[in-house]
Amino acid sequence: MTIQEKSVITERLTMSYLEAGSAENPTLFLIHGNVSSNEFWDETIQTFAMDYHVVAPDLRGFGKTEMLPIDATRGVRDWSDDLKSFKDALGLSKKVHLIGWSLGGSVIMQFAIDYPSDVASLVFESPMSPFGFGGTKDVQGTPCYPNYAGSGGGAANPDFVKRLAEQDTSEDDANSPMMVMNQFYFKPPFRVEKNREDRFVKAMCSIGIGEGFYPGDLETCTEWPGVAPGGKGINNSISPKYVNLSVFAETDSSIPVLWIRGENDLIVSDQSFLDLGFLGKGGYVPGWPGDDVMPPQPMVSQMRFVLDQFKENGGQYEEVVMEDTGHSPHIEKADLFNEKLTAFLESVI
Repeated sequence: MTIQEKSVITERLTMSYLEAGSAENPTLFLIHGNVSSNEFWDETIQTFAMDYHVVAPDLRGFGKTEMLPIDATRGVRDWSDDLKSFKDALGLSKKVHLIGWSLGGSVIMQFAIDYPSDVASLVFESPMSPFGFGGTKDVQGTPCYPNYAGSGGGAANPDFVKRLAEQDTSEDDANSPMMVMNQFYFKPPFRVEKNREDRFVKAMCSIGIGEGFYPGDLETCTEWPGVAPGGKGINNSISPKYVNLSVFAETDSSIPVLWIRGENDLIVSDQSFLDLGFLGKGGYVPGWPGDDVMPPQPMVSQMRFVLDQFKENGGQYEEVVMEDTGHSPHIEKADLFNEKLTAFLESVI
């Protein structure tokens, strides 16, 4: 099945996307995660294009979509509204099935909150917590500090940002995109074949860099670790200062939900290696104020808390945990992921 690269001018921006399959079939939207692009859906598109109309856009600030800045004060709504305008520009009046990976999981959750009548079903793959990334300390998403210190643009690794900007494709340093992908996106020793690996790294490096993009601006503060979120860019948009998706529990309970995650995910976890609370507790960032102030963010538990509330309000969801798998089940355990996704879609269509 041929995958076509296309672009469309929406009411908000020009979006690049990959498409395969007949538009007569049910439509699947595949939404990528942070520091990636639609290239990471390559095999998933091929697998499902025989029976579905598969569409994988590049989000604002990523890949080949028009590089317009992200207003972080809207949380993930820039991306949710972009997705709505994208769907409308494609002339898709029917409901769509949305699969969101990592950051993409938050985008489709926001989309379901804002545009429930456009949603046929939701698949959250390794989704970010509904309470954002960093800076909260319990399943209810209580902020560690009133200014949400420990989250936002200042929480990103500056060496990683520098290497992305330089289009670094080497394996010479632990902070290179190649090394970060193989250490954190996948559970070692898993690696994809070389040509595909090179395409993935190129996709990572296609992200917009700067205050309006990745990682965004920051504010300094006296609270540990000395940085608080600014108002621009990608990592600020996922700060709990601006994003709280817990209202999803009260959205349309008729929307079927599947939650798939890897057992060994180092990015989205109750012990995330990218969370400053976890890193401080482990001694990697000095001056940690302790568990009472900033414990590791319980990201998975926060997601389950919101989905359990969704269930209590009449909704249904299934949680699938894949053993020996990291942050990217659709790549690491493609056969099992495809099997679970196929069964879910067949049950709701």
